[in-house]
Formats: sequence, C-alpha cells, structure tokens
Amino acid sequence: MDTTAKDFDALGENHIGTSTHTPLRADAFKLSDNEKIALIKKDINHIMETLGLDLDDDSLKGTPNRVAKMFVKELFGGLNPDKKPKASTFDNKYKYGEMLVEKNITVYSTCEHHLLPIVGKAHVAYISNGTVVGLSKMNRIVDYYAKRPQVQERLTIQIVKELQSVLNTKDVACIIDAKHLCVNSRGIKDIESSTVTSEFGGQFKDKETRRELLDYIKLETQF
Repeated sequence: MDTTAKDFDALGENHIGTSTHTPLRADAFKLSDNEKIALIKKDINHIMETLGLDLDDDSLKGTPNRVAKMFVKELFGGLNPDKKPKASTFDNKYKYGEMLVEKNITVYSTCEHHLLPIVGKAHVAYISNGTVVGLSKMNRIVDYYAKRPQVQERLTIQIVKELQSVLNTKDVACIIDAKHLCVNSRGIKDIESSTVTSEFGGQFKDKETRRELLDYIKLETQF
C-alpha cells in the first residue's frame, strides 16, 4: 500500500509515534557538533531567505547561527548518547521500602511533527529493590530524553525504561502532563488543553499502589 503525503500529514496531526525508540539513522553521529551547526546554519539561512526576510538586517543576521547552535547544543542535545546522564546508584542502607516520588519535574521538549514546544510537568516514582538513585538524576534523565524531537507517549516510556535499567527494578512509574504548542498555537488553537500520559511498571500496575502515587502527586508542597 502506497503511503502519500496526506498519510504523513494525518499521522503528524494525530501526534502518533511509530516507535518507543527515537528514530535515528545509523550515521547520526558521523558529523561533529560543529559540522552539524555549520550545515544547519545554511539551511536556516535558506528558509529565512525563502520567506523573504532581509538577513542583512542587524536583528536577523545572527539568527541562522543562533538557531543552529540551539538545535544541536540545546533543544536536541538529548540525541547525543555522550550527553546521557551518569546515574550512579547507592545501596539502600536505611531500608526505605516505600515509594519515592519526584514530582513537578519541568519538561521542555519538542514535538517531532511540527518542531514546536512541549511544556509541562513530569512525576516520577520508584520502589527500591535494594538500590536508590540520587534525586537530581531523576530530573536529569527526564531532561535528557526530553531534549530531542519527541512524542509524549514515547518520552514517558523512555523515562521509565531508563530508570528500570538504572535501578534494576520494574517498579517505576512516570506521569507527564504537558501542553503542546502544535495544538495550542496552530491547527485547532486550543490554548486550554493539555495531554496526560502515564507508564506504570511492576507494583505500580496494582490499583492501590497507583492510587497512592496519584495521592502523593496531589499533595501541595509547603515551604
């Protein structure tokens, strides 16, 4: 069955992903970051010229280089496996046996269908199987997988799978509540809607354990 441009548009408009793995070519890291920036700079320059913008204007002349650096070093820095956070684990010597929840982790990502921002919060939890991980590492793992072209469902799954591997346990959960600017600022232009996704592993598949997690997330943080 032939796939048409209309089919691709429909898939993107419905925010459907095709894999739990970020689609990368085998030669994705053949070029250095600086080589990628140089090539992307030319492409952004061409896009802006095609739109009719005057790149001799002082406000615009640096834009192609700024955008290229932002793509490689910031927005899509999570594509580079060398930037994957080192998540050191420690023995659970204090024998803490209840769930640990890191809530309200800021999510800044980019929709892979329109390259527009995804902004929201992630809530991540696990139950120790004998090891624990530093709290900030949970935030860093979320940030690493968010910094790439993404589908929210994939991002949620990738965070859980990474922590399951790091902690050597299935008892990991992640819930993400985020706004997609491809929905809020274009297309239907619904500025109020947000998208909620979840992935529950191990004990978190149990209704009571899941309810406990949701109750923790609802707690107001007092300072």
